[in-house]
Amino acid sequence: MMAIPIPSRQLFIDGNWREPVRKTRIPIINPATEQIIGDIPAATAEDVDIAVEAARSALARNGGREWASASGAHRAKYLRAIAVKITERKSELAKFEALDCGKPLEEAAWDIDDVAACFEYNADLAEALDGKQKAPITLPMETFKCHVLKEPIGIVGLITPWNYPMLMATWKVAPALAAGCAAILKPSELASITCLELGEVCREVGLPPGILNILTGLGPAAGAPLASHPHVDKVAFTGSTATGSKIMTAAAQLVKPITLELGGKSPIVVFEDVDIDKAVEWTIFGCFWTNGQICSATSRLLVHESIADEFQDKLVKWTKNIKIADPLEEGCRLGPVVSGGQYEKVMKCISTAKSEGATILCGGSRPQHLKKGFFLEPTVITDVTTSMQIWKEEVFGPVLCVKTFTTEEEAIELANDTHYGLGAAVISKDLERCERMTKAFQAGIVWVNCSQPCFCQAPWGGKKRSGFGRELGEWGLENYMNVKQVTQYVSDEPWGWYQSPSKL
Repeated sequence: MMAIPIPSRQLFIDGNWREPVRKTRIPIINPATEQIIGDIPAATAEDVDIAVEAARSALARNGGREWASASGAHRAKYLRAIAVKITERKSELAKFEALDCGKPLEEAAWDIDDVAACFEYNADLAEALDGKQKAPITLPMETFKCHVLKEPIGIVGLITPWNYPMLMATWKVAPALAAGCAAILKPSELASITCLELGEVCREVGLPPGILNILTGLGPAAGAPLASHPHVDKVAFTGSTATGSKIMTAAAQLVKPITLELGGKSPIVVFEDVDIDKAVEWTIFGCFWTNGQICSATSRLLVHESIADEFQDKLVKWTKNIKIADPLEEGCRLGPVVSGGQYEKVMKCISTAKSEGATILCGGSRPQHLKKGFFLEPTVITDVTTSMQIWKEEVFGPVLCVKTFTTEEEAIELANDTHYGLGAAVISKDLERCERMTKAFQAGIVWVNCSQPCFCQAPWGGKKRSGFGRELGEWGLENYMNVKQVTQYVSDEPWGWYQSPSKL
């Protein structure tokens, strides 16, 4: 594969490329080769202040008529134009994504399709907003009339992760812009290339300056001042539960609304009546897709004891058959984890599981044919007990732990035995049983006879320590809107509560 030059960008502020105040940059490391392939600008609190000012000016221009109080149809034109440009640049953006975060090229291409579709879908929602304004409310008194206005929240800080760099940014940027907000995006420093390219796309389509600003940089230096900025009206964050807790603390000082999509340790429950090969494929897809780095990964397999031996046997065969390669290589199905730090963290989780008495059924080390890069074999761990770290804590790597169950009640108890509550999956031919499991799962998302499919029309989010609020669908747009109740007195009669002085 020919070397692909990485564009050298600055921060995207007020519709232009702007050097960070402190002029520092962060190297971009290709996780498949461990080579430095470029660098990104490192924003700090000073740059956050400049970006917030740009966003404030953008919302105030022409009394808000340019964006915030423009029609949804007007904003939709920009969102559609962004979608067209992204589709035009799909193959280049997918390659950037694969080089930056290590995901297989075919997955990255799929992500870019989803990015364009998400902008299109939110353009539809923006257009539909116009017809929903002034929605009347029926009141019990004829002397009053009431309606509801939906208004953009204002300036939003969007902090996004490295596992789906452009897609996770779009899940927030598209509805924020559709709603009429001005946004400041802070992508992960581990994968920012495509998010900076989004800035170039916005410049090309003529998005009004300051409506989307993109600040790359480290969490403490750029993310923290954005989350705690007094003029940022809302923060939406996807990432770790520990960082989410810090953002919640910062937001609490100013009573600022937030949406959090945090970690997970989701279960996949497989009953004895399944087609084993089909169930095995969904099981490995649910945990090893995106190199195992998915917040919603169904990384705890609960399999009925009567099929456990055969299931595990086939699970090992399918897992060993996964093609581990450079993400740009054709047919690659598992690339490297994102960084050296992540590699060490995943390896430590595996060695802790071993030391606590679990069995590494397959994987657990570096693939022999790959001497460089942060590659890990997909790993299946058995003999797991509920007190082990591997059962309780999110690994964020290609590691599946397995436990057996005998009854439906036991399966439910084990499935819900977690602080998290993002996703859950059930595989069974008995659809009534699937329905019972669906109701019993303590999770925001349930998959029946599959794992991980995600559509921008359907709500996404969790409960418990997986966070709160919903992204995608109409719920995603509501995240960025305030509701204003307008009540009018329509009678010609005086109110008559106080005695009029003129009648004394």
